[in-house]
Amino acid sequence: MTDGIITYDDFVKVQLKVGQIIDAEDIPNADKLYKLTVDLGEEKRTICAGIKEYYSKDELLNKKVIVVVNLAPRIMRGITSQGMLLAASNEEHSKVILISPEKDIEVGSKVS
Repeated sequence: MTDGIITYDDFVKVQLKVGQIIDAEDIPNADKLYKLTVDLGEEKRTICAGIKEYYSKDELLNKKVIVVVNLAPRIMRGITSQGMLLAASNEEHSKVILISPEKDIEVGSKVS
């Protein structure tokens, strides 16, 4: 593909679900990362997210977010991260906003 264009078949491979952050921890010696525990309904996952400068742990607790659930696990600072949170940012990355459902919906709900 050119210029980052993907096909519909590529897009449908991405699995998105609603999750709820149930714990947020600092990672020693990591200025930008939190270790999050995210409830996805059928399971709970650990996800490392570089959002420390934009959100406090209290702001994250119980927040519903959109999670990429079929991303290959990645080790970050010795922690296996099992997904990615969707966020929007401006060009300078001076502002980052987590993507959340507009209305309340059950954790584990599929995003399509």
